[in-house]
Amino acid sequence: MTRTSSAPISRRRAEKGAKDQALGCSRGGLTTKIHMLADTLGCPVRLIVTAGQVGDCTQAEALLEGQTACAVLADKAYDSNALREKIAAMKAAAVILLDHSRKIIIPHDTEAYRHRIERCFNRLKHFRRFATRYDR
Repeated sequence: MTRTSSAPISRRRAEKGAKDQALGCSRGGLTTKIHMLADTLGCPVRLIVTAGQVGDCTQAEALLEGQTACAVLADKAYDSNALREKIAAMKAAAVILLDHSRKIIIPHDTEAYRHRIERCFNRLKHFRRFATRYDR
């Protein structure tokens, strides 16, 4: 069997008019990333699925749009000044773990964070369709 195109398989499929299924291509293969907003109890409120190479901060505004909160907890991938300003405009406290490249240390409440979002994802991974992403 010979290849008729020098483009990778994922790009050839996109060229043929396949709809976007939030599949990103990396050296490890096709990847997806799930961005999630959860409530105080750790129940999912909003989900956004993107390709694996899409940055986390780019999806934060869409997740927070129209929401009210006393505090916003986020992983260090969401650590940006623009997001902190958006959270301050919501009149909420930003509890975001610091990115290692940040020069100015911004204090955060480690007791409030306690990896709530990771616990929520851990519960969701018990559902096979979610964990393996069979349903597109």
